[in-house]
Amino acid sequence: MSRRIALGAISLGAVGVVGYQLRGQAESLPRRPAARTGDNPVTHENTAAGSEQWAVGRDGTKGVTDELAQVQGYASATSVSHGESLDFHISSHTAQKCTVAVYRIGHYQGAGARHLLTSEQVDVKPRTKPEPQPDTGLIACDWPVSWTLQIPKSWVSGVFLAVFTSQDGHRSYTPFVVRDTDRRSDVLMVVPFTTYQAYNMWPFDGRTGKNLYKGYTADGEIGGNPERAFKVSFDRPYMQSGFPRWFDMETSTARWAESSGYDVTYVSSTDLHEGRIDPSRYTAIVFSGHDEYWSKEMRGWAQDAVAAGTHLAFLASNNMYFHIRLEAGADRRPERVVTCYKEAPDPEPGEAGPTVRWRNLGKKHRKAEQGLLGVQYNGILKEPAPLVVRESKHWLWSGTGLRDGDEIPDLVAVEADGYNPSMPRPADSEQTLLSASPYIDSWGRGRTIQNTSLCEDTRGTLVFVAGTFHWPLALNDSKHLNPHVQRATSNLINRMLEPRDKR
Repeated sequence: MSRRIALGAISLGAVGVVGYQLRGQAESLPRRPAARTGDNPVTHENTAAGSEQWAVGRDGTKGVTDELAQVQGYASATSVSHGESLDFHISSHTAQKCTVAVYRIGHYQGAGARHLLTSEQVDVKPRTKPEPQPDTGLIACDWPVSWTLQIPKSWVSGVFLAVFTSQDGHRSYTPFVVRDTDRRSDVLMVVPFTTYQAYNMWPFDGRTGKNLYKGYTADGEIGGNPERAFKVSFDRPYMQSGFPRWFDMETSTARWAESSGYDVTYVSSTDLHEGRIDPSRYTAIVFSGHDEYWSKEMRGWAQDAVAAGTHLAFLASNNMYFHIRLEAGADRRPERVVTCYKEAPDPEPGEAGPTVRWRNLGKKHRKAEQGLLGVQYNGILKEPAPLVVRESKHWLWSGTGLRDGDEIPDLVAVEADGYNPSMPRPADSEQTLLSASPYIDSWGRGRTIQNTSLCEDTRGTLVFVAGTFHWPLALNDSKHLNPHVQRATSNLINRMLEPRDKR
């Protein structure tokens, strides 16, 4: 018998977001255009020639470190639209020339990226590494603009890399998104920049750096909560090479989705907060990576998506865990600072409440993330464990050849989600737990269970949570590639894109 959990009518309440009109629960099925898989701007884009010249080591280039800061930079925004401009702020360990090359991440016949342009020679010189603010630990640079990129209307929405290469042969990066809100795509992929910044410990130099977890002690060791920051800024490079932590989840998912021919556009998590995106314009929304830090506005946007009949797919784990505020920077540009006090008293909680774990907001865990997702974060793994399949006759596992109790090796890794019967559950939905994977929790709590979950509401709107970090890596990353995960994810996205009246 299929083990399904009939879910109670526990409502989290909808939150209005500026930029689109809040919709209530519609009585009729949402109307979506027919899927454009295989014939869309993304598939045409991927017929272009790819390039691997962006990598460190190409053309004799060398990597960088935060301690020496040979060449590093940051962008003025996490995402940008056609016709807009994006500023890059660059520093070097010595006065010299630098170029900025721009690549779009995709399939491109396996090359993985396409070179779009390279700047003229840009003058760069050493810039000050700011000291942390004493009360919040905030580290924010005020470096001048080194080069400005104008976004051509011909560029297809995607995940992009700015590649900084110095005259003396050093290379680093910073990512950004080109969005296209004018185009109604089948799938919208959300890139978790708020979580990127939460983990960014730039400058990782043995003295200065801080993130929302750690900082340096007086003797140069990495400390913990007493040394961490309460606020982190987008106005600084990402540590070391410039790749955010777990950025490979996004590149793996994007390359797989584009190789599969899906009609996909991209936005950053700050776009959700700012209300730029109408979720009803998309059939499915994919959260491709480690998406841990959410503002009230971001969560309200996701709730609005489900209310509008838009499917949600969370391909990793530890989603929607910490409540944050996004605040203006010192120059008053909006949404440049991520604030999260966690266990410490929040001096300015405001209407949204203190910046603590979502499950600790409100009475009786009323706002626990499981109330929207169906499962929630339940531990860190000591070492990877197999994902143990259940409900193998479910359409998600169709074509994989898997049976109940079969194991997918090392798929449950780093952090995991599971179903907690004491927490809120999605309203008016049925839930299927598609895995039940025991693992050893590094917190010393012993045996814990990971669950991959699928919730379906009364109108057929799906909310999927993979519940493990290695799921998106298994889609395209060469070290983690798994055909079972590829097939299951294809089944999921294809099901989401089906017309509802055909079910």
